[in-house]
Amino acid sequence: MNLTDRPSPNHDERLPEAGGAAAIDLLVIHYTGMVPDARALDWLCDPASSVSAHYFIDEAGVACRLVPENRRAWHAGVSAWRGATDINSRSIGIELSNPGHEFGYRDFPPPQIDALVTLTRDIVARHPIPRRNVVGHSDIAPARKIDPGERFPWRQLAEVGFGLWPNQGTDSTAADDTDDVAAMLAAYGYDTDNNALADVVAAFQRHFRPERFDGVADGETRARLAALLGSVAGGAVIS
Repeated sequence: MNLTDRPSPNHDERLPEAGGAAAIDLLVIHYTGMVPDARALDWLCDPASSVSAHYFIDEAGVACRLVPENRRAWHAGVSAWRGATDINSRSIGIELSNPGHEFGYRDFPPPQIDALVTLTRDIVARHPIPRRNVVGHSDIAPARKIDPGERFPWRQLAEVGFGLWPNQGTDSTAADDTDDVAAMLAAYGYDTDNNALADVVAAFQRHFRPERFDGVADGETRARLAALLGSVAGGAVIS
């Protein structure tokens, strides 16, 4: 895809894990939570901000490359996914222009999502990123972040092969009240040791049950979680 280069100085070397090379196996999607686009881009490229991402996509679908993929962008902060904690070292970060919940949160326009799909296709062709590892900032930092939020079209992304979505027609009675929700969330990838359970449930809901994200693990929420775990375990989807 066509990319405009807007280099950010905010990056460093990816750190190896267990003495080996850092494997890029996560894709983290954010929203900027700022207006307008130029201000967000300036902030991501300002040495004083100490934040960055590998890519930025505006609402018109114009994509910018800010940090080379072989470098560690500073987008994830204190976060964890599937036991990994240095998320910046093993991930690609994409910022989507959106005012966010503080400044008039709104739907992500089709041109922006089309550009994201094209960019994501390019990224996963270069790196072994499993579908379960296409996540939002709120998934990896549920106590701190709520982006990209409940309006982000996760189901649409999953339908074209990026990320997962629970099988439709999930039976809300399938997950029993005695199910250990914390253990199920941890099995899927969430950090339940260092975050309040309600925050983790709400993050899961924003991603997989956007019509309700109150942090209460009701039957429908548990059923969707059980369906995802069952799909992964059964090999019906790439884990």
